Amino acid sequence: MAGAAAPELRERLNAARFRAIGALLAECQPGFDAPRFAALASDGLESLTLLQRLRHGSRALHATLPPSYPDALAVLRILAPKLADGLAGLMLPDYVGEYGHGHFVESMDALEYLTRFSSAEFAIREFLRRDLDGTLVVMERWSRSPDEHVRRLASEGSRPRLPWSFRLEALRADPHRTAPILANLRADPSLYVRKSVANHLNDISHDHPDVMLARLRSWDLAHPHTQWIAKRAARTLIKAGHPGALALFNFGRRPAVTLSGLRVLPRRLRLGEALTLAFTLTSTARRAQDLAIDYVVHYVKASGATSAKVFKLRELALAPGGSVTLTKRQTVRNFTTRRHHPGRHRVEIQVNGRILGAGAFDLRT
Repeated sequence: MAGAAAPELRERLNAARFRAIGALLAECQPGFDAPRFAALASDGLESLTLLQRLRHGSRALHATLPPSYPDALAVLRILAPKLADGLAGLMLPDYVGEYGHGHFVESMDALEYLTRFSSAEFAIREFLRRDLDGTLVVMERWSRSPDEHVRRLASEGSRPRLPWSFRLEALRADPHRTAPILANLRADPSLYVRKSVANHLNDISHDHPDVMLARLRSWDLAHPHTQWIAKRAARTLIKAGHPGALALFNFGRRPAVTLSGLRVLPRRLRLGEALTLAFTLTSTARRAQDLAIDYVVHYVKASGATSAKVFKLRELALAPGGSVTLTKRQTVRNFTTRRHHPGRHRVEIQVNGRILGAGAFDLRT
């Protein structure tokens, strides 16, 4: 695993939690050395990120569980439903991903079971990296499972660019390898699964936009579940004004509208305060038109240059001669993924991939 997480999330896996997990393990396996597990898992914990703490815990499991891998899995199967904490539960599939490569069949069965209690999306990637063909065969079977957690694992675990994990370069290079999995899930009844399928396709769009769009065109977009997946999958391309993505959802025409009354308020604000956008679009067309309306903020970087971030605002059908007034309120605050810097921030209104108007605000930090 790779990456970091917010400090408050990290603290949910602390020394007290490891002591509690050790006590549960003692219930699952008579004679289990719970104090040793807690001591190993908690050693040097303060300096570790969330994912490092999970790996630290899985190594403590390896040191204290039965030395026979199948016997260790039997204990983890008993433990998983007792944890009642999906975050801590990630440690169990991580153990499989770290130590299960000499027992492929047993490990696949374990991940299929354990993912129901947390998620095995990170662990399965260790097997994809070592045995892509064999693991994809198993994951295609998972994509036909009656359990939504297992179906989601088939899609989420094989994402080329899964956040917090390493990239699967073989799947980035050849997105057709996961096509059977996604085809099985293209109209999945579970929103949990559909979100993963859309994010998987969005990953593909970063490296192979035409391949992703061709796949969407081959699906029945009249099905509401498939249409939902397709729109979410194409969100990055739509925001970027990609002609093929815009055309796929009837946003390809140049918008016949006028923009008026654009307000970007306040003109000066401090970090933590709210920015409000308001404007009116009026149709100049003789027929209804579909509009994808976004706004773009050009954030000032530490160097003084700017970087554009596109935010989705609304999709709508505007009647001939009709008008609509839109407002958006956004608090400007720091995140782990974005730090704000003082200066002039340009704000643009984008309709069907085209900039129709702009304003600005000055940020003081």
